[in-house]
Amino acid sequence: MMKSFLAYFIKYPVAVNIFIIGFFIFGFLGYQKMNSSFFPLADAKTIQITVTYPGASPEEVEEGIVDKIERNLKGIEGIDRVSSISQENSASITVETLSDFDVNLILEDVKNAVDRIPSFPVSVEPPVIETVMPVRPAISFVVTGKGIPLHILKSYAQDIEDDLLNIDGISQITLAGFPEEEIEIAVSEDKLRSYSLTFDDVAKAVAEANIIISGGSIKTEDEEFLIRADNKGYFASNLKNVVVKSDPNGSKVLLRQIATLNDRFNESPDKLFYNGEQAIQIDLKNTNSEDLISSVD
Repeated sequence: MMKSFLAYFIKYPVAVNIFIIGFFIFGFLGYQKMNSSFFPLADAKTIQITVTYPGASPEEVEEGIVDKIERNLKGIEGIDRVSSISQENSASITVETLSDFDVNLILEDVKNAVDRIPSFPVSVEPPVIETVMPVRPAISFVVTGKGIPLHILKSYAQDIEDDLLNIDGISQITLAGFPEEEIEIAVSEDKLRSYSLTFDDVAKAVAEANIIISGGSIKTEDEEFLIRADNKGYFASNLKNVVVKSDPNGSKVLLRQIATLNDRFNESPDKLFYNGEQAIQIDLKNTNSEDLISSVD
């Protein structure tokens, strides 16, 4: 067979040239249409279960939520491993699936398994069950400026973040290069004495007023309503009118009367510099890097 094949090309040398030229032409066309990626695409293979349990300790979350969910997940075909994190007010359960199974079918089985749990604690909010799409870093850049304060840089970075979120293909944006923000409450000792208050009185008043409380639920024939009181403030202006002390005659002492409140960054050294100037880094992640790059261009 091989001898006849070689004899043919020896007898017809033009056919050899045509074959070689065709090989290069079709090879070049195939190369042009071949898909490539710096970040290869990957299918979602992880399911995340998130449950909020306001006011509960990690032990209560473990006993009242996590144990029940993990027990009901046993026996579902296609699950490789189940891991969980119990913390104050919430639980997170991660379900890793085998590559040979359809994650969407397993997702339905997981939802059915959670729905079969007879009882959660009264204040538990409905579980959120979803697949976790793999995200990959696509573009990173920094926002900086000579002599510009950090809080202004952060404001510009957040405006850029809002604009970028309108671009199709962006799955996640993270900002880095600045410490966590906090509310500074500077209490005047003289004013505390004048109102017969202590520092503990102020701390207790702020802690009791600045909270999110679950008030249980109301059930009807068709649906169930969860009751929550959201009185949590995230800026100094939200806490100025916290009542620190009230008298039977109706007079009140507000927090702004005895303290100065400011929004500020904490003192942790979480800062980023670019060419000697303070900067904020913006990282873009998505599930299809090529689409994102073409959109940004």
